[in-house]
Amino acid sequence: ASVKIPYYAIHNYLFFVSTVEISNPQYLKYVSNSHTQMSSSLKRCTSYTKYEIRKRNPEPKSCALLVIDVQNHFSSMATPILHNLNTTISLCRRASIPVIFTRHCHKSPSDAGMLEEWWSGDLIVDGTAEAELLEALDRKSSDLVVEKSTYSAFRSTGLEEKLVEMGVKEVIVTGVMTNLCCETTSREAFVRGFRVFFSADATATSDVELHEAALKNLAYGFAYLVDCQRLQHALSGAK
Repeated sequence: ASVKIPYYAIHNYLFFVSTVEISNPQYLKYVSNSHTQMSSSLKRCTSYTKYEIRKRNPEPKSCALLVIDVQNHFSSMATPILHNLNTTISLCRRASIPVIFTRHCHKSPSDAGMLEEWWSGDLIVDGTAEAELLEALDRKSSDLVVEKSTYSAFRSTGLEEKLVEMGVKEVIVTGVMTNLCCETTSREAFVRGFRVFFSADATATSDVELHEAALKNLAYGFAYLVDCQRLQHALSGAK
């Protein structure tokens, strides 16, 4: 039997790619094992503590939650963390923390920049089902959705100006992919003067090693690491 799976799930490094039909049982076993490892890693919510250099809790009154690119295109990576994502969103809503979603899409190849070359022209095209946010995501019609066309949610999106207007000084970063758009957005938030909190169990990518490496890098120089349990404790009682 053959199945259609995301090409990036096979090679662990492709980003803007659709699906290919695969019947080779060795490939199918590899993909299954890869996603099992990723899911198991995410269940170990405290595993990221080995990378921590410093700890801090977010301040609800000056914080915003960023949910990065949880779209149909990335469903194979986003689905295993969907419970943690929605839990994080719920915790933030209860603490009156605004929730902002991003959606990666391209109107045409001309707005893709280096991404077209890097990913051989395989882009998430606006107006397609692949570009839409997952239906199972806890999103309200009043939530802000920021469209972006590169790894950073800050580049040419007006996000920084919106956050400043809202009085936001801290961001919690969740979504996909850990080592690409989530990490790039976190780094840019840091250099733009925002305090960054990065979720270890509500982010995901195509490979466990890439996920862990991003957590280690961010903890070293850019972000405080958190998970659902830590956020629940930190935000309990906040309104």
